[in-house]
Order: sequence, then C-alpha cells, then structure tokens
Amino acid sequence: MEIGATNWQKACFLPTKSDATVVGFRRWFNKYAGGEIDWKGKYSGALPPSPPRKQLMDRYWSHVVNCKSCNSAYEGLKSLEVMLQIMSVILIGIIALPNGWLISSTRTSITMLKLTVFDSSFTLFERNGSKSRLFMTLSSSPASESIEPLMLELEADGCEKERFDWYSHWYPVMPICDLDKRVPHAKKVLGLDLVVWWDRNENEWKVFDDTCPHRLAPLSDGRIDQWGRLQCVYHGWCFNGNGDCKLIPQAPLDGPPVHTFKEACMTVYPSTVQHDIVWVWPNAYPQYEDIIMKKKPPYVPVLDDPSYSRPMGNREFPFGYEVLIENLMDPAHLPYAHYGLILNSTPKVKVDREGGSPLGMEVEKLDINGFNGKQDWGCSYFVAPCIYHAFIDVDQQNGSAISETEKPNRRFCLVFMCVPVSPGKSRLIWSFPKNFDVWIDKIVPRWMFHIGQNLILDSDLYLLHVQDHKTMELEATSWQEACFVPTKSDAFVVGFRRWLNKYGGGVVDWKGKFSGALPPSPPREQLMDRYWTHVVSCKSCNAAHKGLKTLEVMLQTMSVISIGIVAVTKQNMISMVAKSTMVSMAIICFAASKWLAQFIYMNFHYHDYNHAFV
Repeated sequence: MEIGATNWQKACFLPTKSDATVVGFRRWFNKYAGGEIDWKGKYSGALPPSPPRKQLMDRYWSHVVNCKSCNSAYEGLKSLEVMLQIMSVILIGIIALPNGWLISSTRTSITMLKLTVFDSSFTLFERNGSKSRLFMTLSSSPASESIEPLMLELEADGCEKERFDWYSHWYPVMPICDLDKRVPHAKKVLGLDLVVWWDRNENEWKVFDDTCPHRLAPLSDGRIDQWGRLQCVYHGWCFNGNGDCKLIPQAPLDGPPVHTFKEACMTVYPSTVQHDIVWVWPNAYPQYEDIIMKKKPPYVPVLDDPSYSRPMGNREFPFGYEVLIENLMDPAHLPYAHYGLILNSTPKVKVDREGGSPLGMEVEKLDINGFNGKQDWGCSYFVAPCIYHAFIDVDQQNGSAISETEKPNRRFCLVFMCVPVSPGKSRLIWSFPKNFDVWIDKIVPRWMFHIGQNLILDSDLYLLHVQDHKTMELEATSWQEACFVPTKSDAFVVGFRRWLNKYGGGVVDWKGKFSGALPPSPPREQLMDRYWTHVVSCKSCNAAHKGLKTLEVMLQTMSVISIGIVAVTKQNMISMVAKSTMVSMAIICFAASKWLAQFIYMNFHYHDYNHAFV
C-alpha cells in the first residue's frame, strides 16, 4: 500500500516462472481493474494501523464466530471447562462432608488463607513500590524567576538557516542483552522497518531493511538457516551479512544466476555495537557504507566505566519522541505524577502533600548538537537527537552544581535513549549507572527492578498519550502559545523545544512516510499493556514470565493431585490428620495459583494507576 498500485512491479523482483500466476494477476489487475479496487470514494486509501500481534492473529472474531462448527465446539468446550471446575469443587465438598470437624478446619484454613494472601499481596505491593523507588535527592531552590526570555527567543529561532539532518546520525536500536542471536528481530526507527539479526559468519549484528525484495514479505518473521544466512520464510530466499542473495530455490540450477542480480540484494544499513547497544545509521546510500570510520555513536563515559553498575531496560510507548524526551527532562512532575513511587527530599517550605518546590534549572550552550543543563543537584546533557543523561551527586550537601569530570564519592546517573519510531510511537532504552551498592545489581535479576521501573513509567503513560494527541493538533511553532511555562523548572523542556524549532524543523522528519495523523487511542488496558511493549522484548522479564506461568500451572496440578490422592485412598488407609492436611494443601496450592495469576497479570500485563486514590 505504501508503494502505490502502479509501483508494485518496480518494488518486487520476480525473476522465476514460479511467480507467473502472480504476475498474470497483477497484469490483469492493472490493465482492466485500474490497479486497485474501486471503493467509490468511501475510504481514503490509507490502511488502518496495525494492532498488537495477539489481536492481529486472533481467530475468534475472524473465524470462530462465523463458523457454526467451530462456534459450537467453542461453546461446548467452555461449558465442559465450567463443569470440570464445578466437579472439582463438589469433590472437595464430598471428601470433607463426612467429617464435621474437617469442614470446620477447612473453613478456618480458607479464612486464614484469604487473610494471608491478602496481607502478602499488600505487603508485596508495598515492597515493590519501595524497593524499586528511584532515590533522588532534589534540592529545593528559592528561585522562582520567570523564563519568559527563553519563550520569546523560541519564537525567533525559526528563522535560523542551519538545519539538523535527522538521517545523518546514529540511533540506538536495542540493547544486545535483550536480543536473541537465534532469531531475527523486527524494529522500527524513524519510520523505517528494520530487521536486526546475528550474522554468525562474521560475528556481527546486522541491520537490514525488513522487506524481502521478492514480494515484500517481512524478513523479521523469517529464520536464520543452518548456514547462518537470513532466510525469508515466504519463498525461502536467503541472504548473507552483506545483503547478497545467496539462494533462490525456485530458480533452475542450469538457468541464469538470477540471485546475483542487483534487484535480489537487500538494503543494508550501517550498524555497530557501542555500550552493549546495537546502533543504526538510517541511511543506506553507498557514501555512508564506512560511516563508522568517520563518525561514531555518542559516547557516554559511565556506560563503559567498570566501577559503575549499568543494568539496562527498554520499552515501547504509545506517544511520540518529543513528548517522551520532554517528560524525562522534567523533574518537576515527579512528586505528582509518580507520587508514592519516587522519593524526593522534603522542601523547606511544604506547600502541598506531594512536596513540590521551586527548582533552579538553567540551559547552557545550546547548539545543533544539543545543550548542557545545570541544576541544583547535578548536571544534565542533551545529545541530539536521542540521548539525555544526568549526573546526581548523592553526597552533595551544598547544592552547587558539579561537572561531569569531577569524581564524587557516590554518584547516581540517569541515561535515557529516546528513539523516534513513528508518529505517536517511541522507544526508550534506559540505564541507571551508579558507583555504590554495585553488588545489588549483580545478584538481583533485572526483572525485579523492571517491575518497579515499569510501574513508574505506567503512572504517567496515559497523561503523556493524551498530551501527545493534543500537541499533534497544534502547529509545530504553536507549542509555546499553547503551553504556559513560567518557572525555571521548565527550563530543560523549553530548551529542547528551542533546539527542535531552531535546528530540527519543529518536528521529526519522517520523509513523507506518514500523513501526520496519530493512530486512534486504544482501550486503556491495551494502551498500558506491558507484555507487548516490554516483556516480549526483555530477556529477563520474558524468562520470569514463563517461569511464573509454569509455577502457576504446577500449583494447580499439585492441588488436583492432592485432591485425587484423598479421593482414591480408602477410608482406613489414611488418617484424618493426613487427610485434612492434604485437603488444606490442595486449597492452599489452588489459592496460591490464583494469587500468582493476579501477580503475573498486574506486573507483566496491566497495572492501572489511579491518581485520584493515591
């Protein structure tokens, strides 16, 4: 659909007779049907946005409801499931019924179990909220001067001639700790569909255009064959690490070597690994083939410092790059949007429950490469277009800013890499290096930290999604007119908008790939679903999710086995104490499996955050 009806033949390379019927259909379609279906103007021509993979491949609404046989089978099997659950409950009652005291003890066990589970879940929630808190010492400042001069300067910035080239910079794609070398991975950067895969012949990560030159199928849904080549699973075409086509199974062995034709080759983007992250240069023109020799990705020293721990994470967001990076530059929202999740220092004068206070922040040295920021508790850097990192001196007491080159006793760092994916979509790669308590990051698995970090990210996700939609309704230069930013706490946000308007053209350059309209807002539960935005892309959380799901099944199985043993054992072969113990164990296992299912759902799928009741 993106290439247009008449450009299909130019976009697809069809060198063999196996495509004869497809070519025949396209010839008929273009010659007699106008190249596209005549919808009589009822549709604009744009396709609806792609839903999540689980929804996209859901069989129920696409087949079951329309098939009498499958619909009847579905309803019958669901009825059988309910019957089995009822029989299980009845069986427990029958086993317990002849012994009055057993009924009493079982009821007592259930009551105690409910209290225990409730108390445990509450305690665990509190523990997750506290242990995962990001301890930041934000010194209050009496400064409350207006930054209106920055706002006025923002208006004049649009007339500058120097422009930022969005396609002549390195972009982070994914941490290698979350990439599986056995499979290709689909990623999107600047609207470009990419496939990231491990070339074991050259021992390098490769980044290709995620489009097979044959019939435009996604190579990310393919596989890496036994010879280490990237294979398209639609027709079996294979490509090496240089993008050369090495095999077209449909081409005769004694025929012309069509696999060597230029049209059969893949588009290969320059890529490299730095800070244990795969980076891509989003321009595949020949002059950029050796760009790594001339220009390297931005360097963040603490990510290579062995004295710092640097666990990483990544997540996709349903709002744009601009909103994401502004939010991360804004410490003033922390006491409010993340209340109860992030600890802040108590201000000298507390004006509300949350503890917000004036913040002394100032932008320094703004140019086409970004800007430096100074605040009371440390220093910050925006390295265009993706990186925002801040340094916080934990031991600092006097409130004066420190430089990056100084060596404090204890330092905590925030490193955020914000990737523009498409309009209304962005990706965050984060790391929180620190040079104290490093042992904690070495023994505690990443998924435990990610539970708390995702809760923090979720607590303002809906706000940012709505904000992005409202911002998109404005013109690029109207942001300053729509937003009122009178205090120094907004200095970095204003600085970013100054940079974006002065050098970046006011918006990300999508090269005309998008109309500018954002995708419609999905239901809140789907919008904030962690599974497809984080868990599937995080090795640690994915493994934990599978392990906990297995444990859930094991607990259910143990419950059934315990009941089964009691049911088949003769009355005189087992004592009443053993019998009551096994029934109690069955109940505990069943209740624990239900609690675990809720824990998995809230921490790996959906955990709403209601600000009104916090």
